[in-house]
Amino acid sequence: MRAQHQVILSIGSNQGNRLETIKKCIALIHQEIGTVIQVSKVYETAAWGFDSDSFYNCALVLHSHLSASEVLLKALAIEQKLGRIRNTTDGYQSRVIDIDMIAFDEQIIDTENLSVPHPLMQNRKFVLLPFQDLGINWTHPVLGKNIAQLVLDCPDDGECVAVETVENPLQKIDFGNLRYIAFEGNIGAGKTTLATKIAEDFGAKTLLERFAENSFLEKFYKNQERYALPLELSFLVDRYQQIADELRTLNLQKDFLVADYHVFKSLIFAKVTLEEEEYLLYKNLFEIIYKEIPKPDLYVFLLQHPERLLENIKKRGRDYEQEISADYLEQINNAYIAYLDLQKDLNVVIIDVTNRDFVNHQSDYLFILEEIQKLVHL
Repeated sequence: MRAQHQVILSIGSNQGNRLETIKKCIALIHQEIGTVIQVSKVYETAAWGFDSDSFYNCALVLHSHLSASEVLLKALAIEQKLGRIRNTTDGYQSRVIDIDMIAFDEQIIDTENLSVPHPLMQNRKFVLLPFQDLGINWTHPVLGKNIAQLVLDCPDDGECVAVETVENPLQKIDFGNLRYIAFEGNIGAGKTTLATKIAEDFGAKTLLERFAENSFLEKFYKNQERYALPLELSFLVDRYQQIADELRTLNLQKDFLVADYHVFKSLIFAKVTLEEEEYLLYKNLFEIIYKEIPKPDLYVFLLQHPERLLENIKKRGRDYEQEISADYLEQINNAYIAYLDLQKDLNVVIIDVTNRDFVNHQSDYLFILEEIQKLVHL
């Protein structure tokens, strides 16, 4: 199941510098709505349904956590920002920019303000040909046809010619030779959400911690002293086994892996939760196991202040986490920072995301990508 929605937008312009307007529009969509994954060629087509200058049209696929209605509202705001003034009269007309939602996953949406899939898409070559360029495996949920079939059956006999190409803004993000990135953070920092989003956007494989399967976790939050050692031992064994199994099936010369943890987090939490004698015993076992595990090319620690972490923990609603204290989270934060400061053989970047919402604010997500890129190209 996808964590994000796959949205297909059609963009058109027949006023002013059409190509430049389309480029600006794509950049704003990428900055404000979602990650633009791919952009079609730009096609030139005669005005459809009225007499006017010819249009430039293209299509793009983007990933977004936003709902269809939220995407629509942001698209309308971008149109307005680029100078479009919507006429209240009905009918077709020239416009400096036009953004239409063609598809939202394979959902059928029929509201007063939005109809998806676009009800006329099958009749418009200037929509179908750019859509076909995207190479998306998509089937029309009403007509039961894929894009190739829709193109063949399209009654539009007007000329629609590819005339330009536009750079995909995601191409500006270059992770260089990174093949294995591990994201870490305190409880509720958003590491799994971020790792999953980056993996979807960049076509990577994921390694996600199986914490929900740990039978000691709920018991630990009720009685930390009694269950700290079995909890930490079970986590260590499971993390080692999961990483070893996953990396055995991958070729990190070719595959790109994004993880939401690295095994050394076991030592961080053990330092906070275990008594000194237990910790020393645990540390000896950890060091034996740690030598056997490949290190990520980049380790990203997402720093969040305890107050924000508590807000996130409350939102996700796991019963056994609701008694976690700010003091405990502060101890974990401090233990992470102290440990990372001592690492000489691990490529580490710490990003403070306390005042950033990379799920609902696309610009915050792009900030994180840019911070990673800066480190790679130092």
